[in-house]
Amino acid sequence: MYKCEREDEIIALLTETEYATVDYLVRKINISASSIRRDLKNLEERGLVVRSYGGVKLANSLGKQIPFSLRSHENSAQKKQMAKAAVGLLHTGDTVFLDGSSSAFFVAELLPSIGGITVITNSVDVMSCLSGYDIKAYCTGGAISEDNRAVLVGGYAQEFLSKIRADAAIFSVQAVNADGEFFDCYADEVAVRNVMIRNARRKILLCDSSKWGKNSTFYQTSMQDVDYLVSDKSPVSFFRDPTPEKYILG
Repeated sequence: MYKCEREDEIIALLTETEYATVDYLVRKINISASSIRRDLKNLEERGLVVRSYGGVKLANSLGKQIPFSLRSHENSAQKKQMAKAAVGLLHTGDTVFLDGSSSAFFVAELLPSIGGITVITNSVDVMSCLSGYDIKAYCTGGAISEDNRAVLVGGYAQEFLSKIRADAAIFSVQAVNADGEFFDCYADEVAVRNVMIRNARRKILLCDSSKWGKNSTFYQTSMQDVDYLVSDKSPVSFFRDPTPEKYILG
């Protein structure tokens, strides 16, 4: 297993367990303790994990964001099922906004199965994915986000999106509270998504259950302004004022 693959696997395991010992990671990944410690040292220097005596936890609870290449492994099974459900809400010939989330990336991988889809995205990885297929895709342009290097943000991206009307916007967030309010951790990505949401006829939010009850800084939208909430579990018992007709299980 290559070093980058080991690091991806460590992040995936920590996403599931929140905290792990070195011995646990050795058993799960089947490599030496010295290799694990070197990988953890590198991840800590990059601000992705916090080490303590004999163990490690993710650093995102301290306000750090995990890069896309690692975030895409978080709850990947659930996100793939959610992506299938979201694609089921699209139609041949639709124009679709996709944001820079890893959840939206899983949707992009399935879009070539639908005829005549046009994609507009601020995700570098989505554009790279779709370049291998006969599918019409447009990039918003803009500046590379300092916080998320796989996403384009800023005035140029917003201006491009402001001139387009789409059939659907598919996007994700970092956190949702019991009042049905959705939040994210970076203002520049929130601003780009706001234009997508405003200019789309259907708003499809992907939000797996690991984000329920979590906190983040910037308000994005609410259940009132979303047409469909796609999740891996029914949130009826979580929301104070549930609207189950909007929920799609993936």
